[in-house]
Parts: sequence; C-alpha cells; structure tokens
Amino acid sequence: MNMTSMALLTRPQKPNSCFSSSSSTFLPHCNIQSLRFLPHRSLLRPNKNNCYKWKHSMFISTKPLLKNGTLTLHGHEAITGVPDNVFLTPLTDSSAFLGATSSQSSSRHVFKLGVIQDVRLLSLFRFKVWWMIPRVGNSGSDIPIETQMLLLEARKGPDLDKPNDPPSYMVFLPLLDGEFRGSLQGNSSNELELCLESGDPAVVTSESIRAVFVNYGKHPFDLMKESMKILEEQTGTFSVRETKQMPGILDVFGWCTWDAFYHEVNPQGIKDGLRSLSEGGTPAKFLIIDDGWQDTTNEFQKEGEPFIDGSQFGGRLVSIEENSKFRRTSKESQDDAPNDLKHFVADIKRNFGLKYVYVWHALLGYWGGLVPNARDTKKYNPKLTYPQQSPGNLANMRDLAMDCMEKYGVGAIDPDRISQFYDDLHSYLVSQDVDGVKVDVQNILETIATDLGGRVSLTRHFQEALEKSIASNFQENSIICCMGLSTDSIYHSKRSAITRASDDYYPQKSSNTDTAHSCCGF
Repeated sequence: MNMTSMALLTRPQKPNSCFSSSSSTFLPHCNIQSLRFLPHRSLLRPNKNNCYKWKHSMFISTKPLLKNGTLTLHGHEAITGVPDNVFLTPLTDSSAFLGATSSQSSSRHVFKLGVIQDVRLLSLFRFKVWWMIPRVGNSGSDIPIETQMLLLEARKGPDLDKPNDPPSYMVFLPLLDGEFRGSLQGNSSNELELCLESGDPAVVTSESIRAVFVNYGKHPFDLMKESMKILEEQTGTFSVRETKQMPGILDVFGWCTWDAFYHEVNPQGIKDGLRSLSEGGTPAKFLIIDDGWQDTTNEFQKEGEPFIDGSQFGGRLVSIEENSKFRRTSKESQDDAPNDLKHFVADIKRNFGLKYVYVWHALLGYWGGLVPNARDTKKYNPKLTYPQQSPGNLANMRDLAMDCMEKYGVGAIDPDRISQFYDDLHSYLVSQDVDGVKVDVQNILETIATDLGGRVSLTRHFQEALEKSIASNFQENSIICCMGLSTDSIYHSKRSAITRASDDYYPQKSSNTDTAHSCCGF
C-alpha cells in the first residue's frame, strides 16, 4: 500500500478523540468511528491527546494550497497576503478555483486577492472595450485593469535574469460565474484584484465561488491548452478550437474592403481592387464586403453638410437588404449599379475566380442598431438605448465608436426577436449567394444589459441565436467574429471558430504609426 492509498483506521479510539488537518482546530467531541475511510497511516501522526493530524509530504504539498494567507501551486508561491474572505476550491492536482465573499450584495465587487511581486508576468487585457493586447511586468502594479488572462513565471526572486532551473508557469483565468463576469487588475500596493460585475444593477450577489481558474504547468502553451480543455468540461458553455469546424476561407488568400474604402465601399471599387490583385499575381479567392453595403439611414449627418467624424456610428439599419449602390432601381435604369446583390456576387465570382464572398453586419444589425418603428424593422421591436460602459473600460483607452454610440444611442433589438432577425437576415443573404458573414461590434451587449438580466445572460442569449442561425443557413461554419474579445463572448462560443484579433490601422493618422495587435483566437 502506497502513500496515497486509503485504509481503515483500525486503532481503538477514545470517544472524544478527533482527527483534523494540520491547519485546523481540534474538535474535542468528534467521533472517530464515524470516519470510515482515512488516508494511509503513513500520512498521519498522533499528538499528545491521541489525535491524528496530517503529516506534510512532498505529494500533498504539490497540490494547490491556500494556507496562512499564501496561495501555492505545485509548491510554488503564487500570491501572498491573501485575505480571509478569499477561498480555494481544488479541482485537479495542478488546478483550482479561487472565489471570494463579501458582507454585502452588489452588482459590482472589487476583491483583493493578495500580493504579487518579483515575478515575470504576462497580462492579456482589454485596452479598449473591443480589443485585447499583451503587457508584461514584474509585480501586481503592472497588471492592467480588464486583464482577462494572467501568466506568471513560477521561478521567482530578486534576480529574475539569473538562469536556474527551467521555468514553470502559473495561469490565472477570470471566468463567468453564474450571471457575473470576472476580470483581474493590479493596484499600487502590488495587490491582485478581482473585479466581478453583472452589468445590471438588479442582478446582485455577495459571493463568487468559481471566479478565477488557476493552473500550473511546465510549458506555457501546453498549460493554456490544458486549462481551456478543463474549463470546457467544467463550464459546458464553450468549445475549444480543436473541436470546431474551420471555415474554408482559412485555406485561401482573401481581401477585405474595409481599409480600401471604409464606409464608402461600392461595386466598381471592389472590381477595381480584385482586378489589381489579379494583375499583381495575387488573385483573391475570398472577399469580405465590409461596412457600406447595407440599407441604412443617419439623422446625425445631413446631406451636403461637412462630415462629422463619428457620426457614421449613429447610422441605423432600415432593412435587411442591400442599399442602392448594390441594387438598381426602376428610376435609375441607366445607373451602373448591379441589378441586385445576387447579380453582383455572381459577376465577381465568375470574372475573378472568387470561391467565397462574405458580407459584414453588426451584432445589432448596424452600429446604431435598427431604426425603431420603420416598416421593415418594427417586427424586431428595436428600442432606443444609450450604452453605458463599466468603470473598467472607462479606465483604459476610449474609443470613438463607443463614445458616439453612447451619444447617439442604439436601436437595440428585442432579445425575444433576435433569433428571428438573424434568421431573416442570413436566409436573405443565402438567397443572394453570399457564403458567410463577418459579425462586428459584438461587445456592445455588455453596455446595454441593464434591465435585460445582465451582460452574461444577454451575451449567452444572443450568441446562441447567432450560432444557431449560422448553422441553419450557411455551410462550413461561415462566420468571422469581430470586436468581441471579451470573455462574455469567448466563454459562450460553442461553434464560432475564428475572430479578428487586432484594432484598426489607419495609415493616414499620425497616431497609428504602429498598430496594436491583440492576442486571441477561439
């Protein structure tokens, strides 16, 4: 029998004898005969009162442990000064959940988890509401607000550059727990903090049991893969990339019209771009017709008046069909516009050898959602809503699109009608021979979740509706996610396999001399 075997404790015991862990208070009235199976006696030792306590062993000390205010993983110190309201729930030999409790219920908590210092660390954090980028550091104060992944090097000490044994790693992943979403952040005292929020003042809690997943491993890439597989099994809310169908677009070279035209995309410009690529020896087999093809209206930008930067984000969708640039009307019989979107898609596929044509749309139809009470949109019951960002997002970099949507409002689709909207839109696109969609502005949901059950619940509902529509209408899991690098979306992605992972690059803007690249993939 080895050290980890379980055996019956056969030694006769006095009625008032007890058994406790080495860190527990003795229980003078417990009955040892009620404890049927206990660890092998090699792990036990009697004290002067004939009570048995745990003996520490190398095997036991390698498991996740929170003792005397110190969190250790595989025997490596991770956090010190852990407060009494933080607790650990072991999961495997290398992993566990961290949770915390408060004396008050609230829709938003910030819990101190303990001190991190003198350690190499990597954070992935949302520097804007839509996008995530990396940052490195050596202490808790280097951990940005809205951190969604924290990786620590287990080799610690004042001389971080001195090579000793090969380093090992510890990962901290803030999760979705019930209706609450967690994120990490540091403070000036080098303390790691957990921010827990529902996004709806009516959705409150006083504790979170599985707020942060922690795990240990020798290789960072293997550690991340293992951790996500464990969480997939534990949560059941998402699927890892290896189990998802990959869209066929990944096998061919493609072109997105956004950086060439922004909102001013048009049929002739697309043809000119495709022709240029072909003549240059790099013909595109995949095309995304980005923002600018839809039937929209914008009351904030008057025709003939000077352009107001940001007003484009106040536009709203009038119908699910294409606009007049891509559809010839009877009054414009001599216009250069194609007969309709289907005619245009067939034309460019035939003349330029395209295999796939995707089109862009926002999660709520357009940047400003849908026009309320319009003939073709009122059946989706859109309601004018003014987004509100969380304190975490406001603490990082502001974003023009988000600022404008807060100013102009969005016509938010009724959650009870969202499945109908996606199915109507996608089935129409299929009838026009469109092969898939790029779905943008996904993180908008966290800002409009008040009175709708909170950000986690709302995102779950929209994500399920979106993925169901994609599966019903398109082939090859043909969706690209965009502006959705929040864990609200990531941990609800059961089918979506790819996402855009970097902010825009505007060559003509002097502030964009180097682009900020995100680090994310489903």
